[in-house]
Amino acid sequence: MNPSPNLYLIGPMGAGKTSIGRHLADQFSLPFIDLDHALEERHGIGIPLMFELEGEAAFRRRESAMLGELVKQEGVVLSTGGGAVLDADNRRQLHSHGFVVWLDVDVETQLQRLRNDRQRPLLAAQDRRAKLEQMAQVRNPLYAEIADLRIPASPLASSSSVSRRLAAQLAHTWIPTSMQTRA
Repeated sequence: MNPSPNLYLIGPMGAGKTSIGRHLADQFSLPFIDLDHALEERHGIGIPLMFELEGEAAFRRRESAMLGELVKQEGVVLSTGGGAVLDADNRRQLHSHGFVVWLDVDVETQLQRLRNDRQRPLLAAQDRRAKLEQMAQVRNPLYAEIADLRIPASPLASSSSVSRRLAAQLAHTWIPTSMQTRA
């Protein structure tokens, strides 16, 4: 059990972090923040253009800086980008400042959910399956490293039903606290 004022959602693209995060924020009466959307608002351009203009390394630096700001907030539901866990300091911050839920989804489900998505720079590969499998091989151990709770995705479940199921589990595993009580 990881007592925390914050709830952080991690997992690969297509796991439902944003939609489930919004539902959970409503259920727990907390503000919702999407890390990617916060980055786009801050810099005034979309993630695909950031990748195109500056490359992935520059995007990851921006992502880490934004995450460093957001984890200082108290009482939020935050969904991260799928690659936020690649940085060791990001993993440390997520684990030390929040209750981390890994929304785990298999590659087949990702392919189905993302079949019409042409906006994600990392999916611009010729072989989407191979790219998603490669990312899962690298990232899944990192998600597992910091997750307080792992929720396997069901390809047929709606985001609202997953969030209701997750909220019920969180009632037994997450103890919302203030930052002062963790110090």
